[in-house]
Amino acid sequence: MSKPRIVIPDDYPPVMGPSNAFKTLKFRADVGYHDTMPPTPEVLLERIGDAEHVISIRSSVAYPAEVLEALPNVKLISIWGTGTDHVDLEAASRLGITIVNTPGVSAIAMAEHALALMLSVARDIPRIDAKTKRGGWPRGFVKQMHGKTLGIIGLGAIGQQFARIARGIGMRVIAWTRHANILMAQELDLEFVPLDDLYKRSDVVSIHVRMTPETDKFVGAREFEMMKSSAIFINTARGGVVDEQALIQALESGQIAGAGLDVFEAEPLPENAPITRVTNAVLTPHSGGIAQEALDAGILLAINNVFDFVNGDPQNVVVGPK
Repeated sequence: MSKPRIVIPDDYPPVMGPSNAFKTLKFRADVGYHDTMPPTPEVLLERIGDAEHVISIRSSVAYPAEVLEALPNVKLISIWGTGTDHVDLEAASRLGITIVNTPGVSAIAMAEHALALMLSVARDIPRIDAKTKRGGWPRGFVKQMHGKTLGIIGLGAIGQQFARIARGIGMRVIAWTRHANILMAQELDLEFVPLDDLYKRSDVVSIHVRMTPETDKFVGAREFEMMKSSAIFINTARGGVVDEQALIQALESGQIAGAGLDVFEAEPLPENAPITRVTNAVLTPHSGGIAQEALDAGILLAINNVFDFVNGDPQNVVVGPK
C-alpha cells in the first residue's frame, strides 16, 4: 500500500517540524513540509498541489471557498487546534472535504493561561514588576480573587477546566452556555444564569466561545455597560468575539477595571495598535496554549486524525461531505 501524501503548508513559527511526532510521520507518509507562511493564496495552492490530505497549523492561513474549490484532490484538512473560523465549513462539506480538529488537548494550558491573565490584572503584576525593576518600591491595593464571582461564557473543554481551577482558589462560578445541563452544573459546582445576569453579577468575565457568524462581536458596548466598574474581562477565545474599540473605551473610561487578552481582532498586533496603549490591560501574543505538553498532544492528534481518516474511521470530525 502506498504512503498517503500529506502537506503541511504553514508551520511558522515551527511547532510540527521540531516535534518527535513529525519524525515518525516522515516514515509513515509522503510529506510536503513548509516552515514559512504562504504569503498568498496562490502560494498556498502551489504548496498543497495534488495532495489529498492537509495538516493546517496556523489559523491565520485561510481556506475560503475559492481556495477549497481550487483543490479538487483534497479530501481532508486536519486542523491543529480547535478553531475552525479560518475554513469555510459549508464550502468544505459541499465539496466533499472532511474537516477535523484536535479538541481538548490544550484545555489545561489555556485554562491556566486564563488564570494567569486574571491574576496578573487583579494584582497589577506587570506595572509593579516594571516599577520594582526600575528601583521603585510601589504600593497600592490589589484584588483578592478568593470569594469573588467568576462568570464563564461558553463551557467547552477550556471553560470547564477554568471553572475547576477557579473553584480551587475559592471563587464562586456562574456560567452561560447554549447547552446547559444540571449534571454539568453539579459536576463543576457552578450555577447557570442568563447571559445578562452573568455580566451584571460577575467580578471577572471570561469568554470561551467559538468564533462563528453568530459570535462576531458577541461582547460589545452594551455588555461592558452592564459589567461592574470593578470587573475584569478575560479573552482567550478569539479576538473577533469582542468589539475591540468598545473594550478600549470601557477600559479607558473606567467602565471596567481591567482586561487580560491573549487574542485580538488583528494578529499579529499591528505596531502602535490602540489596545497596546491601554494601561489597564495585560496582553499576550495568542500564546496561551503553547505549553510543550499541549503542543505534543495536539500535534500527535492532528497526525493521527489523518491516518484514522485514511483507514476509514475518521475521528474528531467538525464537518464531513454532504
